[in-house]
Amino acid sequence: MTTPADTPPAAAPGAPEPGAGELAWEWTKSIVFAILVWVILRTFLFEAFRIPSGSMERTLLVGDFLFVNKAIYGAEVPLLHWHLPAYREPRRGDIVIFDSVEPERDGMKIVKRLIGVPGDTIEMRAGIIYRNGVAVEEPYAVRGDVALSESPDAREQMRNWQVRHLAGRSPEGYWPDLNDWGPIMVPGDSLFVMGDNRDSSYDGRYWGLLPRQNVRGTPMFVYYSYDRDGGRSLPFLTAIRWSRIGDGLQ
Repeated sequence: MTTPADTPPAAAPGAPEPGAGELAWEWTKSIVFAILVWVILRTFLFEAFRIPSGSMERTLLVGDFLFVNKAIYGAEVPLLHWHLPAYREPRRGDIVIFDSVEPERDGMKIVKRLIGVPGDTIEMRAGIIYRNGVAVEEPYAVRGDVALSESPDAREQMRNWQVRHLAGRSPEGYWPDLNDWGPIMVPGDSLFVMGDNRDSSYDGRYWGLLPRQNVRGTPMFVYYSYDRDGGRSLPFLTAIRWSRIGDGLQ
């Protein structure tokens, strides 16, 4: 005969299983949170960028994918068009990502190297950059086999903006070309940029000064790179430049 003391206690009722609606709500919250975090990171901290042209070779190759630090120069707040405080201002020699200054390229992101900052006097003689009268050592600069156009229209485009900023030189008879121009003075709130691949870079020599507000960030490292001509089958695997992955940039 069983006494009350010998009777096992009744099991506590278990928690009710979540319904389909509750599971869907939990998944929705997780996805929305993940998207929100991604948007914040992309807007204010980091952004991916792909190199589409050879204007920065050897430093950056066509097919390089970069992470760009947007916080260093002060990220732009969407819609409001003002910037967060910068960690530092762009410096000579920095590689910078910026919005194009040309209306026909509105919205395009471009990468070049910073050659001159406000107050600098920049000129090029026989393909050598002089900054404030001193020749600049540029181990990153290369010369290509094929130069960009130096047609009369291209030279006139160069002259039109440069004559407004000439320093100590009369604009009369001034007709610059890719390798001989200036000296020009970089005014406040402006920068002067060029591509490392000097003979194949459509840069500040043609379209002029870069407004400081157009600068969006600086590349951190290469997170993926492929040679589009280097693999025949499955090129996203066989054409990977493994040695460039994780490569820092200078």
